[in-house]
Amino acid sequence: MRTDTLECLVIEPPVAASACVIWLHGLGADGHDFEPLVPELGLLERGVRFVLPHAPEQPVTINGGYVMRAWYDIRRPDLQVDADTPGIRASVATVVTLIEAEIARGIAPERIVLAGFSQGGAIVLHAGLTYPRRLGGILALSTYLALPAELEVEIADINRTLPVFIGHGSEDPIAPLALAEATRAQLQALGCPVAFHVYRMPHSVCAEEVADIQAWLLCVLA
Repeated sequence: MRTDTLECLVIEPPVAASACVIWLHGLGADGHDFEPLVPELGLLERGVRFVLPHAPEQPVTINGGYVMRAWYDIRRPDLQVDADTPGIRASVATVVTLIEAEIARGIAPERIVLAGFSQGGAIVLHAGLTYPRRLGGILALSTYLALPAELEVEIADINRTLPVFIGHGSEDPIAPLALAEATRAQLQALGCPVAFHVYRMPHSVCAEEVADIQAWLLCVLA
């Protein structure tokens, strides 16, 4: 499937779709990264479609300019320093396009959940919280706020109380736990009900986290 120029992996449920999870991968991966997880969540049988887009390929500064799939450039080890604002905004616009495509296919916006890991999580946090219609929730894994100051101004009032799941590893060497804690604090200050989970793991996903993700998704899409 292609949405404009973005290629996506789409996993359709065996029954008519009544909800959708749009799930963005992390740096250097692609939409297939979380494909094996989808059946484990037990949502396909409940009519949930999964859309897993592939980020465009681009040079990434912190990796010596090597070309890989990325939602935006990373220029510094400190992920919130010298942010690639144009790249972040371009990917946020891409997510909005994906949301609009699902609405056009008959999915109500409040039945759409945005999910993302690492870079993907940073994009869905900004896209979801600034979207002008009420969504179902945001699943943010091993990530952070890419544009925290801008979010303070741009957050949509209708999504200030949007449920947000934050899952993070206590031993994450790439996106330190302090970034997740700062994200929780800022979102709670903005009014978002945050479900905050810390797991003994590095920059990854673990079985305990998958179980918590499943329970949370079942709740917000009930």
